[in-house]
Amino acid sequence: MLLRVRVTLPDRPGALGQVARTLGVAGADIVQVVVLERLGGRAVDDFTVVWPGASRVERLLAGLAAIPGVQVDGIWKAIGAPVSGGHDAELLAQVAANPADGLATLVDAVPGLLAADWAAAAVVPPDWAARSGAPRPPSAEPTLPVGSEPTAAYASWRAPSPLHLPEVTPLRARPLIGADGTRYAVAPFGRAGLVLVVARAEDAELPAAAFHVTEVDRVAQLVRAAAVILGDRLDHAGTSPVANQL
Repeated sequence: MLLRVRVTLPDRPGALGQVARTLGVAGADIVQVVVLERLGGRAVDDFTVVWPGASRVERLLAGLAAIPGVQVDGIWKAIGAPVSGGHDAELLAQVAANPADGLATLVDAVPGLLAADWAAAAVVPPDWAARSGAPRPPSAEPTLPVGSEPTAAYASWRAPSPLHLPEVTPLRARPLIGADGTRYAVAPFGRAGLVLVVARAEDAELPAAAFHVTEVDRVAQLVRAAAVILGDRLDHAGTSPVANQL
């Protein structure tokens, strides 16, 4: 199976090679390495590896934990082959070629681009501004009036059913973590209350990493470009939901 392993490591010569050797000794076959961040003497790297299904991941984690200065930020299943930023332009070309299905095309493709489990185009209620500005005690759980929760205009095929979307207001591109531990990246389209929600589900054995700022920026760029391409079609999507693929 394919795994995505996110590691924070010292940004010095030999550190990346040491992590790669440890992955190989544990039985992982590296197929892609993506550098997410290099700052303050530290680096954050994503390794996509082929991992023998019968092997226990604890062996891999123990090997990485033994390397001085290395921290495992997350390890989770990756669906499909790893993809890079070059695929973003291809996706937007597909959206432009068939704008009638553009929103569905975007939602279906984004999970594969970001090693996520599912995505959905959420419609935020018209009163979101009033709700997001209301003060709330720090210890209070969010309580929303019936019918004011975000609803899905379209969801990718691996989305859970029934689909419970997180509170996505205030509307800005950002990562967040749901009450059940699900990791999200959200980015608004800027039209019709539509927001793209991308999710990595929580797993006790394979805890996924939160979305990195570079991943959130990537989602936001795709959403902004798609909004320009689709234009007024998004207004109709927000009022007349597309049939979900759940």
